[in-house]
Amino acid sequence: MSHVPQRKEKDCLNCGAMLQGRYCHVCGQENVVPKETFWHMVIHFFYDITHFDSSFFHTVHHLILRPGFLSKEYMLGRRASYLHPVRMYVFTSAIFFLLFFSLFKPAESINKNVNKPLSISERADYVKQLQQKLKTDTGNVFLKTQMLHAKDTSKVLTVKDLLQIEGNGGGVSLSFSAIKYKSAEEYDSIERTLPPSERDGWFIRRLTKKEIGIYNKYRENPGEALNKFGESVLHKLPYMLFISLPLFALLLKLVYIRRKQFYFADHGVFTIHLYIFTFILLMAVFALNKLRDLTRWDFIGLLIAALFIGLFFYLYKAMRNFYGQGRGKTVLKFLFVAFWSLIMMLILLIFFLFFSAVTL
Repeated sequence: MSHVPQRKEKDCLNCGAMLQGRYCHVCGQENVVPKETFWHMVIHFFYDITHFDSSFFHTVHHLILRPGFLSKEYMLGRRASYLHPVRMYVFTSAIFFLLFFSLFKPAESINKNVNKPLSISERADYVKQLQQKLKTDTGNVFLKTQMLHAKDTSKVLTVKDLLQIEGNGGGVSLSFSAIKYKSAEEYDSIERTLPPSERDGWFIRRLTKKEIGIYNKYRENPGEALNKFGESVLHKLPYMLFISLPLFALLLKLVYIRRKQFYFADHGVFTIHLYIFTFILLMAVFALNKLRDLTRWDFIGLLIAALFIGLFFYLYKAMRNFYGQGRGKTVLKFLFVAFWSLIMMLILLIFFLFFSAVTL
């Protein structure tokens, strides 16, 4: 309740409904004088901040210590004492990704890795790979150039050198297939000379032309392509998690399809609370990892491993407390959900990696 004086009129300024108390029974707006002083605005601001903080920490307390409890409370309609799950998801995910993007900088990591010299065994393995590819593609200029470079032991071969394709130039591609073409026009011209049955399909044609475009765009600076690819993948992670959320809820719906009292929205709320806990756990991992870098304490690695194991235990306890089934059934369903959720995340990751590559 605000400290602004109440209006004498009994009509809601927001929806026009007739009022019987301080709040509108239709839209919930408080019936107060619309003109408020600056001091009232300051008081209202601090009230909202402190109310949010108290609700947030109260909710986090139950979220961490009582797996599945908040989802069950929400399902039973006891919601006013806790922060709304969607609002809490938006807040925690924003803090998590703000911290994540400040700690993980793909440009620094990639620049460090591409200049790393290859070991003797890594160089030998790379030569063998080139030899195998040349057996099936004897006319590929890129492979021949790489082979000459790799066999020249007087020069240090780095990861960046592996991206070299012609003379002093460099390049990057989704595969080796498109490097034999200098332009999309040349590729189309060669395709028209082939019989219709031997021509590439629509998808392969689009992919090959994209590879040619990436090669021509970044041939002089392959490191820039890797930097942009890394940044693109990282910035698509929030979208990947957001897409995975309803898919995980659908997985739970299928696992508990015989429990008719649980609607899809209930599984969704359970998933949101699980994701919020995961964000909090990963932020703790980031903090511990930073502490390990500063102190060099090896036992912190064990703590980090314990936290990841704890995430799976948390999922089991949350499923048992929320869905109310016995240990045996819950263990079987937990293993099923854990396995297929990992497969789902792997498929989404591959899709987003591919999408990031073709949108360079």
